[in-house]
Amino acid sequence: MLHTGTFEAAGRARHPENCPALVLNADYTPLSYYPLSLWPWQTAIKAVFLDKVDIVSSYERHVHSPSLDMKIPSVIALRQYVKPSEYPAFTRFNLFLRDKFECQYCGSGDNLTFDHIVPRRLGGITSWENVTTACLPCNLKKGGRTPKQAHMQLNMAAIRPTSWQLQDRGRAFPPNHLHETWHDWLYWDIELEG
Repeated sequence: MLHTGTFEAAGRARHPENCPALVLNADYTPLSYYPLSLWPWQTAIKAVFLDKVDIVSSYERHVHSPSLDMKIPSVIALRQYVKPSEYPAFTRFNLFLRDKFECQYCGSGDNLTFDHIVPRRLGGITSWENVTTACLPCNLKKGGRTPKQAHMQLNMAAIRPTSWQLQDRGRAFPPNHLHETWHDWLYWDIELEG
């Protein structure tokens, strides 16, 4: 007897919307690990026809038109190298990624927010070097004081990361779904076979 979930999973597999393409740079490394560089199937096929990418691997799923029958690309590589920016944008998500999604005072991964190391009321600015990830209880405990005044210690210094450092950090947090054709191009923190 088949369960409803089995039919739902089979139905999702038939829809092209569930077939994103992993986008590699011209050097065959992902454009981004976190978030993973994925394009919708329509964008990938358009890029193929515009000769902007090479198809590296495909899904078994086909798309059809009156004059075309084509497998949906699962991995594509740009033909021209895109130089990544040296420094990432200062966003809440990138801050959490820099700090490994952990409170920098107690190590908790729950109820995360951010904390000004030197509080704004004491002249602290909102910058990579003065903002850290904190859980709500630690943030409330620290209040409007410096870590030293609150007798709290940071686990890691607050630094401005490079894009490479954030991408490297992102490898420790793979997304929930990785298509089997992507594994050769992604280097997550997994044990290698001997």
